Amino acid sequence: MAYKITDACVNCGACASECPVNCISQGDSIYVIDADACIDCGNCANVCPVGAPVQE
Repeated sequence: MAYKITDACVNCGACASECPVNCISQGDSIYVIDADACIDCGNCANVCPVGAPVQE
């Protein structure tokens, strides 16, 4: 089950730097996760200061 970044994202970029498969990128207004590339490791959720990444 892949992760998704919610509207709670504050654009800090902490999640992108922790992703081991580089599937997180800056979107138009928040960071986004490529669900097809996500390996469900949870690193993004563990470092996010606002809990924006959630499992879909």
